[in-house]
Amino acid sequence: MLDETMTFSVTSNKEEEIRQILTVVYDELNKKGYNPINQIVGYILSEDPTYITNQNNARALISRIDRDELLRVLVKSYLDVH
Repeated sequence: MLDETMTFSVTSNKEEEIRQILTVVYDELNKKGYNPINQIVGYILSEDPTYITNQNNARALISRIDRDELLRVLVKSYLDVH
């Protein structure tokens, strides 16, 4: 096993972190009775964190993601480009 080369991908790890954060944020917005998609889009367009609930630290979590990186990951995912 020691003769195999391990690979490391920062992009994949970052994309997974973004997916996990968006999932938490989506779930928390949904629990509070908001339309999660509309709220997340509002946040992305305005960068106004008040579109995201404070419940379960969702606002702080989404603030950790760079908006440009978030948009890149979303477009890549939508187009199913690897």
